[in-house]
Amino acid sequence: MATASKQPPTKDVSTKNAQTKDVPATNAVNGSVRVEIFDQVYNLRGSDADYILKLAEYVDSKMRAVSEQTATVDSVRLAVLASALDEVLQDTRRTG
Repeated sequence: MATASKQPPTKDVSTKNAQTKDVPATNAVNGSVRVEIFDQVYNLRGSDADYILKLAEYVDSKMRAVSEQTATVDSVRLAVLASALDEVLQDTRRTG
């Protein structure tokens, strides 16, 4: 499950699991949103922090779904497969 919080970025990512998932706080200085996607921490910036959080959770769920069905452990390959997942499923539904 993705974890995402609106927290200021830190230089030490080893504390990523110590963050509180349910208590978001914004970084007003640079609008950075700290998210964790498939066990990797990213500090993202954008105009809508809530959208970034939802998007991170969506991407994480897709990558985890693909990883459960394949033997691939490479996160880059999982990301590519997950990005094509919806398109492939829609094509299958149309033809099947």
